[in-house]
Amino acid sequence: MLFAVTCTDRAGALSVRLENRAAHLAWAGAPDSPVKMGGPLLDGEGQPAGSLLIVEAEDGEHLRAILKEDPYARADLFADVVWMPFRWTLNPPQGLA
Repeated sequence: MLFAVTCTDRAGALSVRLENRAAHLAWAGAPDSPVKMGGPLLDGEGQPAGSLLIVEAEDGEHLRAILKEDPYARADLFADVVWMPFRWTLNPPQGLA
C-alpha cells in the first residue's frame, strides 16, 4: 500500500535540514528503500519548509516504523507529520499502479 506523507519543518530549522540532507537522501534513495518518490516542500521564498514523500508500507503501523528511521525525523526536524493512503493514478512507475 502507498501512503502520501507530508512533513512540516520546525520554524527556524533550515540548518537542521541542511546538516542531515546527505543522510536523508541516502536513506530515501537506497535501492531497497520504501520511499518511492520524494522532495522538499518550499516556502514563499523558495526555501525548503518540509517534505513530501510517497512511501510503500504494509499498513500505518509499518509506515510509522519506516518514518522513524528517516534521518530528518531522528534529528527532530519536523513539527508535524501527516499521512494518508494514496493511489498513484497518473503516470505511476511500473509496478506501483
